[in-house]
Amino acid sequence: MPMFRKLQALLFLLLCCVAAQAQELPAPVAAALRRAGVPPEAIGVYVRAVESPRPLLAINPTLPLSPASTMKLFTTDAALETLGPAYVWKTAAYVRGRQQDGVLEGDLILRGAGDPHLVQENLWLFLRRIRDKGIRDIRGDLLLDRSLFADDAHDAALFDGEPLKSYNAGADALLLNFNAFAVRLVPDQAAGRAQVLVEPPVAGLAVSGPRLVGGDCGDWKGNLSPRIDDAAIAIEGDYPYACGEKEWFIHPYGMKRSAYFGAVFRQIWKELGGSFSGTVRDAPLPADARLVAEWQSEPLGQVVRDINKYSNNVMARQLLLTLGAESGARPADAASGAQAVRAWLARKGIPAPELVIDNGSGLSRNARVSADTMGRMLITAFHAPTMPEFIASLPIAALDGSMRNRLRDSDAAGRAHLKTGTLEGVRAIAGYVLSASGRRYALVCLVNHPNATASLRAMDALLQWVYERG
Repeated sequence: MPMFRKLQALLFLLLCCVAAQAQELPAPVAAALRRAGVPPEAIGVYVRAVESPRPLLAINPTLPLSPASTMKLFTTDAALETLGPAYVWKTAAYVRGRQQDGVLEGDLILRGAGDPHLVQENLWLFLRRIRDKGIRDIRGDLLLDRSLFADDAHDAALFDGEPLKSYNAGADALLLNFNAFAVRLVPDQAAGRAQVLVEPPVAGLAVSGPRLVGGDCGDWKGNLSPRIDDAAIAIEGDYPYACGEKEWFIHPYGMKRSAYFGAVFRQIWKELGGSFSGTVRDAPLPADARLVAEWQSEPLGQVVRDINKYSNNVMARQLLLTLGAESGARPADAASGAQAVRAWLARKGIPAPELVIDNGSGLSRNARVSADTMGRMLITAFHAPTMPEFIASLPIAALDGSMRNRLRDSDAAGRAHLKTGTLEGVRAIAGYVLSASGRRYALVCLVNHPNATASLRAMDALLQWVYERG
């Protein structure tokens, strides 16, 4: 009898699946897709009330599609559920050698834990703690231990041929300030050049700016060629005076990570009244090193908000490798992080055979997932203890994050928590909608087509339909 009941249940699920795949798109959504020139076979849709056993709407639910940045939902929810919202990263400072009267006759070692949000302000506070331990003059070297993550060669140009874009920075166990510079150009008419002000501030690097020219501002970036290496930050080319002050976020892909960290360290250490004349290099933690200070990151719950609200690709990469490290893979890489996510899904009863995770951020041409897998993940996430933190991390329609300009004139404004995804030929949206009836729905819509950009109206029509009819 138990086996008969299992067969009945299996047959029921298969019939539900067939029925769901036979559904048609709501008329307003189908019409918007026709106007956009997107055929139905280029989309995957899954809509299901969080308390319902089957979807309200499922179109091509098992079709593997590129999810763009909605892939971050898997990375962040897996982290919340397996590590907990209170999880923190601990960057540690060690010394070796003799310390007396403010002088360290030896090395300072910083050991990275994969903190996704070790920004310059946090580094300043961390180094202040080290100064408070009586260390002023470091007469050895600064050693950077990045061994928690695998030292895989990262090609910053691989995704889109734009290695200077800040989102193309790779994962790093001792990531500082997202491995990016905020370069501010300030016209200096007397000098005939634009001054270059750099954040985070650096020491030991030559900094030079472009020539000032007349004319309209126009495509000012197109006339500039940044050259950043271990010795210099040079913004070459012509900069129109009419542009005034401009800020540019740049990934210094031609600069060694140790040189970047070292230049920022030297500047902050000097500001704190310290002195350092040694070298900065990558090295594992020496056996005779002793702990002197520790920096604790913001809790994971806050980090997840930053990742999902603002679609931070670099932080998502860090988080995926953290999942790999915490699963026991050390040094961790993207493959071990992806395996940790798959194992987490399997424990939740979601096999996801089509799922392809390569960096955890969705900034990829290889990542794939079906609307069914993502929808089922959203349903289980709603019933997990970490549901409040997960939903709070999602952009709110018409209010904030990547959804702040969507549904502004709709009754659904403020009633949907949704992550968006955008790549060339890809548009995606996934999250939750609170309908007019008071029922909450998990919603996924993935569009993979050359006309995907034009599909935003269809997605908004789907959200409106769920709000009104759900």
